Formats: sequence, C-alpha cells, structure tokens
Amino acid sequence: MALTLRKVLVTDGIHPDCAALLREGGLEVTQVGKLTPAELVKQLEGYDTLLVRSATKVTSAVLEACPELKLIGRAGTGTDNIDSQAATRHGVLVINTPGGNTLSAAEHTCVMIAALSRNLAAACQSIKDGKWERSKFLGSELSGKTLAVLGLGRIGREVASRMRAFGMKIIGYDPIITAEAAQQFHVEKRELEDIWPDADYVTVHTPLLPQTTNLVNAEALSRCKPGVRIINVARGGIVDEAALLASLEAGHCGGAGLDVFCQEPPTDWRLVQHPAVIATPHLGANTKEAQLRVARDLAEQIVTATQGGDLVGLVNATNLSAALSPASRPWVELGQALGQLTSQLASLRSGPRPLQLEVEIIGADMKPMQSLLSTSVLLGLMAGTTPNGVNLVNAPLAAREAGVAVTHRFTEAEGRGELAVRATAEGVEHSVVGSLHGGRPTLLEMDSARFESGVTIGGHMLFFQGDGDSQTVMSLITSLVAAHAQIVTVMTSDVNSRGPILAVRLQEPTPAPERLQSDHAKFLLEASF
Repeated sequence: MALTLRKVLVTDGIHPDCAALLREGGLEVTQVGKLTPAELVKQLEGYDTLLVRSATKVTSAVLEACPELKLIGRAGTGTDNIDSQAATRHGVLVINTPGGNTLSAAEHTCVMIAALSRNLAAACQSIKDGKWERSKFLGSELSGKTLAVLGLGRIGREVASRMRAFGMKIIGYDPIITAEAAQQFHVEKRELEDIWPDADYVTVHTPLLPQTTNLVNAEALSRCKPGVRIINVARGGIVDEAALLASLEAGHCGGAGLDVFCQEPPTDWRLVQHPAVIATPHLGANTKEAQLRVARDLAEQIVTATQGGDLVGLVNATNLSAALSPASRPWVELGQALGQLTSQLASLRSGPRPLQLEVEIIGADMKPMQSLLSTSVLLGLMAGTTPNGVNLVNAPLAAREAGVAVTHRFTEAEGRGELAVRATAEGVEHSVVGSLHGGRPTLLEMDSARFESGVTIGGHMLFFQGDGDSQTVMSLITSLVAAHAQIVTVMTSDVNSRGPILAVRLQEPTPAPERLQSDHAKFLLEASF
C-alpha cells in the first residue's frame, strides 16, 4: 500500500538534490526559500507535501488553513518548528531524517569540548589582537576527565565514542537506554541525580520536550563540581540560559560551548559575550556533507513510501510504517472493516456517545501487531464522524476526543490469528470477530452469532437479524428480489440469543435498505467496503 503524494513544496534552502530525486520519483516539486506563516499558507495551496529545515514554522494555524496537506518532512532531526500535535489532529504525517546530521552534530560537539579545554577561542582572539599571553591561557587535558552525556541516542553515542578516544571517562543518562545497552558502547549509565557531582563536562543530546526543558538548571549546576563546562549542540531551552549565566558570573561554571539558543538569534547577548563562552550560530548540522545527506535521505524516504516501501523517520504516527507494508495491508483492512461494523452496531454515526471499546488480538504471531490493529479498528470506527476526516494518523486522537475509552487484550493461542472488537454503549454490548481467509478480510462472528465458513468482507453488504424460523432465508431473498437488489451471496450464521444473522453481499447499493426486511428478518446495518 503506497503513500499517495503528488505535489511537493521544498523550503528553507534544502539542497537541490532533494528536489531532483523527488522529480525522478515522479513527483511535482517547487523549491522556495524561507517563508513566513502567511506566505506559507498562500504558497501551499494545492500541495500535499511540505519539506522544511528549521527556519519555516509550521503552526497550528498553517495546518488549519491547508486541508490538502498530507505530509511534512523535516530535513534534519529536530521538529520543534513543526506543531506535531496539531499535525496529528489534522491527520498530517510528520517525518524527519534521524541519522542525516548525526556525524556533523557529534563532531561539532567534540570540537566544542576540545576548544573549551584549551581556551582556543579566547587565545585565538588574543593573538589576533597583537597580544602574546601564554600564561593567561593555561588549559587542561581531556584525558582522565569525566564527560557526562545526557541523551544516549545516535548523536550522544557518537560523541561518547569519539571522546573516549581522548581518554575521557564517559557517564550518561537516558530514560530509555538500559545500563546493559549503555555498556555496549562503553558508557556507564547513571540516574540523573548521580550525574552532576562527578562531571567535568556535561553535553546534552536530547530532543526539546516538556520533560527536557531546563534539564540543566540552577539546581543541577549547583550540584556540579567547580569548573564544570556545559555544552549544548542539541536544542535551545534544554539548558537554562539564565541559570548558566549566573553560574558563569559566580565563577562556579568554568565555561560553556553553545551552538543553540532559546531564541535565535539571541536578543540578550550577555551569555554569548561572556569570556568563558564559545558560541556558534546553530552550526551543528551545517556541513556540506550533512546538508546533502539529509536532503537526499528525505527525498529517498518519500519516494520509497510512494512506491510501496516502508516510510522511515515517522515522528507522529509510528504505526504507519507497518501499515504500509504489503504483509500488514490485509490486517489493516480487516481492523478498519471491523471498526466500521462496530460503529454501525453501536449507532456511533448518529452522534457522539460514550463508548467502551475492547480490542483483543488473538494468536501467538499477532503480538507485534497489537498497536497497528487497534489503530486500524479506530480508523473504521471513527470514519464519517468528524468534519476533517480520519486516517491512521489521527484516528486514536479522534476517538479519545469523542469519548471512546479503549482497552487492549492479547490472547496467546495457536492457529490462525483473529481480531475481536467489543463495544459497550449505554449498557448494550456488541461484538465482531474477524480473520484473514486466503489473504482477504473475513467476518467470523457478529454479536455472538458465528459464521461457520466466514463471510468475506467487501463491496456492499447488508446485515439482518433473523428470528430463527425455517423460512427466514427464503423470506429475506424474496424481499430482496422484489426490491430488484442484485444479490451476490447470502450467508447465515448459527443461532444467537435472538436467532441467526444473515449477511448479504450486493453488486451495488440498494436504496432504503431498511425497507427490505421481511416477516422473519429485521434490518441491522448497511456497510460498504
């Protein structure tokens, strides 16, 4: 299942190779420079894809004004210039190039650390000013010193590897990485509170999140040893700039290497101009190699996805990569179909109502698909209930906002996998169970009535509740024929507490299907797949 994209707007001076590769992949591309939000909205009309670096701001208002937008790509790692939550709400994918600038950012960090240890920037300026001040710029060796790496992702690990070659001891903090995993790249993992007292240098490599804002703050700095040096080549805001300036002015912090700032360019230059600070204007990924790499990576990710391959670098819809794979597609279709049937049974389309939904995944091989299948059920459940449409990106959010409380269950079982959906609204429970037969979505059960051979889901379908009379099937067929319905199949289930359920497939929709009920079969629902 390929991602369908047509027109791409490329901004922010992304390397021309990006546009060239996209055009080779059959996409229509327009390349412009940095745009204000107002200019962006005007320019985006008719485009389904937007590619940016860090300059262009993709706000909630931009997303609201551009309903055709399907995907935003960031040529780089950080996506704080994109309102990802608003993108999710509008069903817009956000992707980045997670590895494109890793080496450049890591090398810039290492250069900062080395420059701080030997006062390179100040010594360089001194000699340029015609002075010879050898004694003023007494440095210190890196060998034997302790480097604390906060964030042990790609860049943090590359920094650790390189600085270990200088003879530094590496300690680190990351809430996700285990101690055993950290040991594999020679980092001693510690809790955050245990990091500060031993660090000679602290470098941050986390995304900017509410949890990481002001991660290096006044309290943390006060717990560090005198002379500690702080490096930030990640995102402005991870280091509390006011606290850092106060610590530098007090003589407790020995220096700082800063490539990023809360506001860029800064409006308050006191921190940048402090003599113990080395500062650069957001150059971490600003190398020829990195800019070419992220441009090519981004284009290749998009072209691959439009040709049916995996979509790499998803920021706000991690299930979608799996959903796009050929092996997952029929399961996604099954989940969507069961969600659609559940919505009809629970009368969800008649208006929002509190709903308890349980999604059960049955089968030993199905466990990795739990999250994907749950999202696909919600996609079918919420289809047609929101004004802006629902897709695999925003279906969970749409369900949550509509008052749907979702629980999940996994049942280990041998044999083929099954998916069961149970919904309870106002004390009334409905259920559907399905699987794949011959690679096609198949309904096995509805409201506890089991279809022995299964019912292939597809086309136009009507469901009726029979009363169990021996004339139920003939009575219904007579009613359908009289209404000139073009019948493909009629399948009947075993008997539930109210009688059998009859599933009818038609060649095309029939007007007013609720009038087709016979003396022995009551109309339940209509669905098209």
